[in-house]
Amino acid sequence: MKRNIRRLLRYGAALLLAASILAPMLWLFLMSVSSSADLARVPLEWLPRRWDFSRYLSLLSLQPGQPGALFLHALFNSLLVACGATLISLLLAIPAAFGFSRYPGRDAWLFASLAIYMVPQVAFVLPLYFILQQLALLNTHLGLVLVYCSLILPFLTWMLKNQFDALPIDIEQAARLDGLRQWQVLLRITLPLAKPALGASALFGWLLAWDEFFYALLFTSNIQAQTLPVTIAGFTAGRATDDGLIAAVGILAAVPPLFIALWLQKTLVSGLTSGGSKG
Repeated sequence: MKRNIRRLLRYGAALLLAASILAPMLWLFLMSVSSSADLARVPLEWLPRRWDFSRYLSLLSLQPGQPGALFLHALFNSLLVACGATLISLLLAIPAAFGFSRYPGRDAWLFASLAIYMVPQVAFVLPLYFILQQLALLNTHLGLVLVYCSLILPFLTWMLKNQFDALPIDIEQAARLDGLRQWQVLLRITLPLAKPALGASALFGWLLAWDEFFYALLFTSNIQAQTLPVTIAGFTAGRATDDGLIAAVGILAAVPPLFIALWLQKTLVSGLTSGGSKG
């Protein structure tokens, strides 16, 4: 009896959590397919009287005068910047985290980087702006990638360092006795064992870059390098705001993170069984 009650409570908690996550997305979708009259009706109705998918067609169209010209360009910018910043940060964070984990006594540098990471972003605006200006990287993809690396790199290093600490060292020591160099141990032994952490770190780092708004707003001036959060904010700047269009943009902007999360989920599951150590 107690087991059934506990199982019922677990399922109830899971359903409550799923509802709290999915309900806002469902409401956003209903707004995106509702006409302007339905959205302005008082009292507000839950379901639209007329389902309107024209906003999605306009956002996916490159015809002049359609919002899709801005949306698709900003979507490409966000994908390019987020993927580039995540890849560079991951390549730098892996050896840094491995060094912090396998060579004790250097934690002060790690905590110093985390302390800088916790400083409000506004404190770095002027230095970063002057650096990008001197390097002619304002309003460029490369400039945003470098700025985002400063945000993602400390976070990924900390995550991977904790994962490397939990890995068995005796396997690495056995590999060193077999003649492998330290970098070969990292590539052939440590990284396959840390595959779940690599997938999770890449996902969180990518989401940090994908959702970043403050630096993208300050360091870009037009659609040449503006990312999706800045472009979405631009849709609300007019006098007459189409709430349904903004809701449709929100739904489409959630599609890339969803696909990347599903793709990395396979990597996480496959990495859970890779390697092991018997005590």
